[in-house]
Amino acid sequence: MNFFDQLGALFTKYDVLGAFWVNIQLTFWAGLGAFVLGSVLALMRISPVPSLRFVGTAYVHTVRNTPLTILMTLAILGVWTQFQLSFSTNFETNFFVYAVFVLAFYHAAFVCEAIRSGVNTVPVGQAEAARAIGLGFFASARLIIFPQALRGSITPLGNTLIALAKNTTVATVASVAESSGLMKSMIEFDPNMVLAIFFIFAMGFVIIVVPLGVATTRFSRKLAVKR
Repeated sequence: MNFFDQLGALFTKYDVLGAFWVNIQLTFWAGLGAFVLGSVLALMRISPVPSLRFVGTAYVHTVRNTPLTILMTLAILGVWTQFQLSFSTNFETNFFVYAVFVLAFYHAAFVCEAIRSGVNTVPVGQAEAARAIGLGFFASARLIIFPQALRGSITPLGNTLIALAKNTTVATVASVAESSGLMKSMIEFDPNMVLAIFFIFAMGFVIIVVPLGVATTRFSRKLAVKR
């Protein structure tokens, strides 16, 4: 078979689009979780309370320097196997939820630093003005600092989302039926088509990642704070 015949045969034999759909779902749900948790961590890191700053800093430095594969393995072999903490009676759903939690837990540290970099772009006078009119720390952060910080951190947040999309392949450790697991099976059963297999999965991630990069660039320019 020529190259294009191999591509057709692979798409017919394997559910390639379904595998990539799992990666997209992992990216979406883990991205939401990472953003929420990362925002809380960023708030803790800029908090005037020393204990909150310590906890936020410890979380970021510990998680960022721990390999994602180890965290994924710990979640399955440690939490699920030892404590039998299940979210569903369906194994596939259960492992998917675990993968989402681990991906969100890991990337929240990077989201936190991305937002904190945006906070550094907000003029000090903004916080001083908020205190002058009687706003407390949380109120000034929610109403004044964070809205401007988010606009200034679109690029690093976009880069974190792109990294998350690529890191969803680690979910294969949690037995999630995503693209990298399928790629391994395809190479095992059809080693004579390895170049076509590589092309499919390389182009698949290009199709996922490039639009994220384009959208990040566009929104960072459109929403940039004018000084």
